Amino acid sequence: MTTDTLLRTDAPLPPEGTRSLHELEGNARRRKRTSRLLTMVLFGAMVGGITPLVLILWQVVANSGAAFGWEFLTQVEPLSYRETGGGYLHGMWGTVYTTGMAAIMTVPMGIAAAVYLTEGGGGRYAVVVRFFTDVMTGVPSIFVGLAVYAILVTQLRFGTFTGAVALSIIMLPIVVRTAEEMLYLVPPDLRNASLALGARRWQTTLKVVLPAAGPGVITGVMLAVARAAGETAPLVLTALGARTVVTAIQGGNGQADIGLLMTDGLRQPFAPGIERAWAGGLTLIAIVLLLTIIARVINQRSQI
Repeated sequence: MTTDTLLRTDAPLPPEGTRSLHELEGNARRRKRTSRLLTMVLFGAMVGGITPLVLILWQVVANSGAAFGWEFLTQVEPLSYRETGGGYLHGMWGTVYTTGMAAIMTVPMGIAAAVYLTEGGGGRYAVVVRFFTDVMTGVPSIFVGLAVYAILVTQLRFGTFTGAVALSIIMLPIVVRTAEEMLYLVPPDLRNASLALGARRWQTTLKVVLPAAGPGVITGVMLAVARAAGETAPLVLTALGARTVVTAIQGGNGQADIGLLMTDGLRQPFAPGIERAWAGGLTLIAIVLLLTIIARVINQRSQI
């Protein structure tokens, strides 16, 4: 076809009653309006969901005042709430110490339970494990602290270990359920290929299945640690609190925690103590946010 043919003006017109492709039918217009309306609704829902987070961050930052700084991160709190200066070094140490000990107790147990649920062939005990895992997910944290107080604190007194036990009970169902879902996502072909090459079942699980699900399992562990780091209610009955840096695993002096220090600081009427409590809230938000970001980054890299 030549250029002259394409530029002809005497080409036949389309028959009457036909519609141009550039014109929209009534259904298309209605779908377009519906799409715009739903887009606006979803955008409003997103703004409504983000607004509380923004307000919380603004409130915490605004009320922290001059309390948050290098001194706050490197010194302990003064004995009197009237005094200015000082910080939550002992609370940050206690949070990291207690949460880390809880993670050491929880992660191997949770991953082992997830491996049993996915690789154990679905025995009769699997239903019981799943049931109690779901029940533990919905148990209020204060009841966990009360149970640990009745069982351990009455015998061992307050301390880091009893607080870590309470946090590990809160972390365990999160680790189990997350690891179980990640193990289910491993393609069966990887298992079959490993078994076909002569590997035993335990070798396949340890050297093929767990490494394949590793990034997702790590993500679940980080989210569980972030959840435990922000808990305060169970530590009131197990760790109790302290005004100095405590390195003992267990003892009658208790263990400090950012949440416990914030609770004590906000209950008294003096401005310096209240500012330190708000600064502790900002520190705790930063710790939880950092752990969440690390979990998201690991999850995204695992999908590449």
